[in-house]
Amino acid sequence: MGSHEIFKGTITEPSSRLYNEDLAPAKERRWTTYSLLSMWMSDVHSIGTYTFAAGLFFLGLSGWEVLVAEIIGAFVVMYLANMTGVAGTKLGVPYPVLSRISFGVFGGNVPALIRGFIAIFWYGIQTYLSSVAVVAILLLIFPDMKSMMGYTFLGLSLPGWIDFLFLWLLQFVVFNYGMEFIRKFDNFCGPVVYLMMLILIVWIAIKAGGKINIGVSPVKISSGQAVIQFFSAISLVIAYFSTIILNVSDFTRFSPSVKTTKRGNFWGLPVNFTAFSLASVVVTAGTITVFGKAITDPVLLIQRVSNPFFLVVGAIVFIIATMGVNIVANLVSPAYDFANLAPKHINFRRGAMITSILSIVVMPWQVYSNPVAVNYFLGGLGAFLGPIFAIIIVDYYLIKRGKINVQALYEEKKSEYWYKNGYHVKAFVAFIVGIIITVPLALIPVFSAVAAFSWPIGVLITGAVYGVMMRSEQVAAGAEFSGAE
Repeated sequence: MGSHEIFKGTITEPSSRLYNEDLAPAKERRWTTYSLLSMWMSDVHSIGTYTFAAGLFFLGLSGWEVLVAEIIGAFVVMYLANMTGVAGTKLGVPYPVLSRISFGVFGGNVPALIRGFIAIFWYGIQTYLSSVAVVAILLLIFPDMKSMMGYTFLGLSLPGWIDFLFLWLLQFVVFNYGMEFIRKFDNFCGPVVYLMMLILIVWIAIKAGGKINIGVSPVKISSGQAVIQFFSAISLVIAYFSTIILNVSDFTRFSPSVKTTKRGNFWGLPVNFTAFSLASVVVTAGTITVFGKAITDPVLLIQRVSNPFFLVVGAIVFIIATMGVNIVANLVSPAYDFANLAPKHINFRRGAMITSILSIVVMPWQVYSNPVAVNYFLGGLGAFLGPIFAIIIVDYYLIKRGKINVQALYEEKKSEYWYKNGYHVKAFVAFIVGIIITVPLALIPVFSAVAAFSWPIGVLITGAVYGVMMRSEQVAAGAEFSGAE
């Protein structure tokens, strides 16, 4: 297959250990520019992104500096997402199948399961955080519910369990209808959250009497520190999107053209992320005027509203926003990842069911309430993503130059991606070298000053190691071929 072609063929005589209909190259390509924009809106419009964007205030940057850092970061994320996204569009394959190119037809399970494992925890945590927001708002509307808070099981209150399981079920029902329904659901989610943000801006502007200054920062730092924090903010934006950068091909595989994919990524990242970040920063700056301190959590902010109708609307929007981000960022990916592990027995829907069940088993409320668990466990797993991204991108663009045999991705011993028993040793050597560096940077306190840069450092080092090894192999193979002639 050429580097500029879109695969439109069918897979013949695939291995049952590598193929099912959900992992096969996409046949229907219905995701338009707006569909991809909506996918990014669903990923961006969440309690987590709002808090993240507003929280950059506390790096010591002014609102304007935060916005510039976020815009630069969003353009970098768009460029990186175009790399994996375009590959997904051309080949029509999801992330775990894309991983087979560089890691081997069976080795691709390792990067797939690392991404899937992270998604399970974040799926549970996002569902839990939304349920907490809904419970908090319901307690304001129905104060008598407070008597039920004393009944707990495994560390979660009775109302907490009810709302958590309600949201868990809602998300699974949406997902169970498949990717086409998810596309339509995303088309609805993004605009609804923007409506809520507009209402919040108007409300805080009226409360502040129009006196909102995003040129100030609640934290004072020196000019030298500000420069470091500015670049830290850019790196944090990239790291924040590092999971979806890796598996965006799960969605762009349904795009009809590379042009559509790039347009969707442009509108969804630099434009949409900047608009949402601006709204978050404006509202947060307004809380400094109104309440004398910055409130970066939208749940805490809405709790200060005395209007019951507004509280109910807020609760509904939080539910919609959580369902949107969770399905896009934390359910689609592991569904494919688990299907990739045993295609004969696990399809897309069964993969989603496994993810959903495990998201309860890990008791996300216990993980989230333990800062050590969040920072060390999830942070450590996140440090694995940069090296994985580097290997996939260097291999696809620099080594194989986009010329991929799609049929061979579903074959065993005769496949050119078989390497050694289905595993590519050089990819795993580069990966190990990368994580030896990134994991300590992300987790050991003495490296806290550079922890924000662990993702790009991992990408550069791992990409260089893998590139050198593969180029050396190509040179050796070329010399051997010349000698044979």
